[in-house]
Amino acid sequence: MERFGFVGLPNAGKSSLYNALAGGGALAAPYAFATRDPNVGVAKVPDPRLDALARMSNSRNVVPASVQFVDIGGLVEGASKGEGLGNRFLANIREVDAVVYVLRAFEDPEVPGPSDPLEHLRVIELELTLADLESVENHLAKRRKAAKADKSLAEEVAALEAAEAALAEGTPIYRSDLDEDTRALLAPWFLLTNRPVLAVVNVGEDQLDDVASVVRPVEEELGGRAEVLGMCVQLEAEAAQLPEEERAEMLEALGLGEGGLPRFVHAAYHLLGLRTFFTTGEKETRAWTFKAGWKAPRCAGVIHSDFEKGFIRAEVIRWDELVEIGSWAKARELGKVRVEGKDYEVQDGDVLEIRFNV
Repeated sequence: MERFGFVGLPNAGKSSLYNALAGGGALAAPYAFATRDPNVGVAKVPDPRLDALARMSNSRNVVPASVQFVDIGGLVEGASKGEGLGNRFLANIREVDAVVYVLRAFEDPEVPGPSDPLEHLRVIELELTLADLESVENHLAKRRKAAKADKSLAEEVAALEAAEAALAEGTPIYRSDLDEDTRALLAPWFLLTNRPVLAVVNVGEDQLDDVASVVRPVEEELGGRAEVLGMCVQLEAEAAQLPEEERAEMLEALGLGEGGLPRFVHAAYHLLGLRTFFTTGEKETRAWTFKAGWKAPRCAGVIHSDFEKGFIRAEVIRWDELVEIGSWAKARELGKVRVEGKDYEVQDGDVLEIRFNV
C-alpha cells in the first residue's frame, strides 16, 4: 500500500487532516510538536464504480481501494540543522512514497504561526532542500571515489552532480528540470524532494466563498509541478466525526457538496500513477490497485502471487458496460467479455476474471 506523508509547519492542520481521513485519533493542539511520533492511518478511496458493480452483483462484501497516510509532525525553520524534531522528523519523510504539503491560509489569533501559505511553502522547501543538499554532497564524495574503480557508476555520479547543482540553487528536485531517468537514478538515495508532491491549502471557514483566490498564488508559485487543493480541514475533520447521512447534510448546508476529502484522496491516489481494476461476484466486489502501464499477469499478481505465476489469460470487460448489461454471465453470453493474454495492458476501470494454472 502506498504511503503519503503530511508535512507542514506546526499548527498548519496536518493532524486535523489526518483526523478527517481517519475519523479521529491524532492530537490536534494549538502548539508546536503536539505530534512527536508519526500517526499512521488508512483512507478508503471513494469509487462509485465499485458501488455500482457491488449492487449489480448483490455482493455480500465490498472492499474499496485504500491508501496509507502518515501525520509526521511539525517542521520548523532550521530542521535541516536539527531544530525542532530535526533528524527524527526528516527520517520519517524518507519512508513515504509521496509528500503532502499542508499550507496554512487561515487566520486565528489563538493559533500561533504565520497564515501565509507561501511562507509555509518557503520554509518547507528550504529545509527539505538543505537536508537533501547535505545528503547528496555526502553521497557524491563517496560515489566519485568508487567510480574511479568502477566505470559503471558514471551515470549515478552524473545524476548526483545534477541534483547537487539544482539543490545548491535552492531548487527542490521535484521542481527542477532533471529528467525522469536522472530522477530514477537518484531513487536509491531516498531524497526528500525527489518525491511527488500534493499541496493542500488549509483555508478558514470565512474563506470558503473564494477558495480559488487563496489557492491561486500557491498554484502560480509551483507552476504545475504539484497539484494544489484548497479545503477547510477543520470543517472536514468535524464532518468526519458525524454519521454518513449527517455528514452529507452538513457539507451540503455549507455548500461544499461531497466535501474536499474525496478530491484529496483521489488526487493523492493518482499522484503516484495508481489505477483501479475490479473483481466482482456475489461473495465480494473489490477494487484492486495497480500502476498505470502494468500488464495483465502483474495485475493478476496483485490478487495472488499464484495468479501471476500460472497466468493463462484474463477475461475483461469495462465496468460501465458490465453494469449496463447486468451480469457477467449475460455479458459472456452476448460476446462482450474479451479474452486477453500476457501482453494486455490493464486499463483503469477494467473488470477482470483471471484464468491460471499452478
